[in-house]
Amino acid sequence: MELSPHARALGYRLDARAVTGSTNDDAGAALRAGDPGRLWIVAARQETGRGRLGRSWTSPEGNLYATLALRDPCPMREAPQLGYLAGLALLDAARALAPDAAAPRLKLKWPNDLLLDGAKISGILLDGVGLPGGGGGLVIGLGVNVAWAPEGAPYPVARLTDVAPGATRERLFLALSDAMAERLAAFEAADPKTRFARLREDWLREAAGLDGGARVRVGDGFKYGRVAGLDAQGRLLLETETGVETIDAGDLTILSRETSE
Repeated sequence: MELSPHARALGYRLDARAVTGSTNDDAGAALRAGDPGRLWIVAARQETGRGRLGRSWTSPEGNLYATLALRDPCPMREAPQLGYLAGLALLDAARALAPDAAAPRLKLKWPNDLLLDGAKISGILLDGVGLPGGGGGLVIGLGVNVAWAPEGAPYPVARLTDVAPGATRERLFLALSDAMAERLAAFEAADPKTRFARLREDWLREAAGLDGGARVRVGDGFKYGRVAGLDAQGRLLLETETGVETIDAGDLTILSRETSE
């Protein structure tokens, strides 16, 4: 497991482990213990991996489990923006391993999934970290189905090797560390007043299901409508029969034409 030369030159470091509980938990602990950030923690296997909303994340060997620890990357109210940045970096890395003709088959789904032909191959989990003495840390965890896809998932799943047969967790991480360093450098150099607008534009260009039918689970209920994009803060815009609703958090399912009619 190696960092890209570009990432190393920008001060990123790597802690590669055979097995751990959760790379996000490890990264948060490192920040609280005084780590300066730009630290990747990668494990071959997790024993207590988790996804959004407290769900468990199946972690067999052969897939990628990687978390980037950052110290004060931006005002904490803007931290969700880095979820979109991470999705774009992961998309960059996956496409770098896939044939050019397959690039359109890889898309992003709100708020944090990478899809292959509409099936989920990864998830991204952001955790804020309160730091002793003030300041805020952020950990960005990425779990990617590289060689294996979980059985019995409540949604379609796929693996990266379905579109990039030569992909391995090592090759994907090398590309990911490079893409993340590049996108974070651009984010840090941009005007804070306008940088999310550009990020939002890039993300929408790669979004799956835009302008199509959708179902969003919010709490214990569902909302149905048409995906109308993202607002200026990155919240989902869903056009329903009663108007456009703004959704902060939820589970989006893209509906086929047959399903939505």
